[in-house]
Amino acid sequence: MKRSNMRGYLLLFCLFSCFLLKAQEQLPEVLTFEEYMAYVKQYHPVAGQAELQISMGEAEMLRARGGFDPKIEVDYDRKKFKGTEYYDILNSTFKIPTWYGVEVKAGFEQNEGYYLNPQKTVPEDGLFSAGVSVDVGQGMWINDRMATLRSARVFRQQTIAERELFLNEVLYDAATAYFDWLNVYNEVIIYEEFLENAAERFLGVKQNALLGEVAAIDTVEAKIPVQSRTLELEQARVRLMKERLNLSNYLWLANNVPVELQPNIIPDISLQQELDETLELPQFMPDEINIEDHPKLRSLEFKLQALEIERRLKANKLLPAINLEYNFITPEPEFQTLNTANYKAGISLSVPLFLRKERGDLRLAELKLQDASFDLQLNERQIENKIRAVFQELESYRIQNVVVEEMVENYVIMLAAEERRMSFGESSIFLINSREIKLIEAQLKQNEVLTKFLYAKARLFQSLGIVPELD
Repeated sequence: MKRSNMRGYLLLFCLFSCFLLKAQEQLPEVLTFEEYMAYVKQYHPVAGQAELQISMGEAEMLRARGGFDPKIEVDYDRKKFKGTEYYDILNSTFKIPTWYGVEVKAGFEQNEGYYLNPQKTVPEDGLFSAGVSVDVGQGMWINDRMATLRSARVFRQQTIAERELFLNEVLYDAATAYFDWLNVYNEVIIYEEFLENAAERFLGVKQNALLGEVAAIDTVEAKIPVQSRTLELEQARVRLMKERLNLSNYLWLANNVPVELQPNIIPDISLQQELDETLELPQFMPDEINIEDHPKLRSLEFKLQALEIERRLKANKLLPAINLEYNFITPEPEFQTLNTANYKAGISLSVPLFLRKERGDLRLAELKLQDASFDLQLNERQIENKIRAVFQELESYRIQNVVVEEMVENYVIMLAAEERRMSFGESSIFLINSREIKLIEAQLKQNEVLTKFLYAKARLFQSLGIVPELD
């Protein structure tokens, strides 16, 4: 008998424990806006793609520096026919490009052969040379190598600005997804609350009808709100499921592991307290808006710098291409005692007669620069006006929030008064339902105004080009 009771107590304890664990698993947990945005910035794949922008800038910089890498060139030609060695020519050169159109060179050549060109005749052990090649026309102050490196430096800075702009857009989209989730969640809470009220009212009316205190038709009128609220609640739950899945698109963990938002995770309904701090938003509109550090404008400014480098390069092409070359030559590999009488020098000159291609290229470069300048001025104006408009919009939503909050309070008072009159037999189910419908509409309007207010905050964040430090 005692053993049977012990088994019964043990079974009851296990069932109760399982019930507690199950209930604990379903307890709602709040995903705060700050935590959510931190996850997005740190782990979202698109945010990771933004980091690749900087790597691309570094790669471009490395490639441009390659234009100044030392270079070894070796040319070897040999011809032998019917036992006769016509020529055997070896020419090797070591070149070091420098910044201002100067190229330092060192070379060695060894030539022999029965039919060797006399100008290629060198000592039996070869001939060593060392000298420079200088561009004194085109390429002295700017050339392709210099322009490429300068453009790469500008591009590296531009990628940093574009990364910030890219992250700003990703965080903006993520923030609006959170606000949509919160909006529908609040709708679900509203419908659940009024469904519970309608269900309680229906049970009360049904009980009174059974007691003969009210007409049976009142039960039908009391049941209609229950059905209506049930339908509205189910529709809101479907929208909540969609918004939850949409929000999951922005939730990832390390190593690109996606996270699906569970139904027991709920948004922070009081996020306004941390919203400005999380997004690093200013509280009030300053007298003069400073947008100099806006990533969009910085990106356009760097684009202007790159186009200016291109314009300077095209303008330089109008100059004649003049190259001076001078090399000391010696049969010994040591240059401590150079004989200036032994040298190899040359000059080359090239210039188109009409310069139509060069003048056309310069004109196009100038037009591109002018177009980019207009684009920068236009974006400055648009961003400044957008920021001012959002601040005014936020002020309007603050007023609307106060008005709609007072309106909800008044509808609550009217509904409570109608229910009190109903308890005295001076009202009807129809009037209570009417008052309740107006209250529901007012609360939904309050939620709508709140969502628009949050959206305006997100647009302010986007307009300012902010990338908050959430790490």
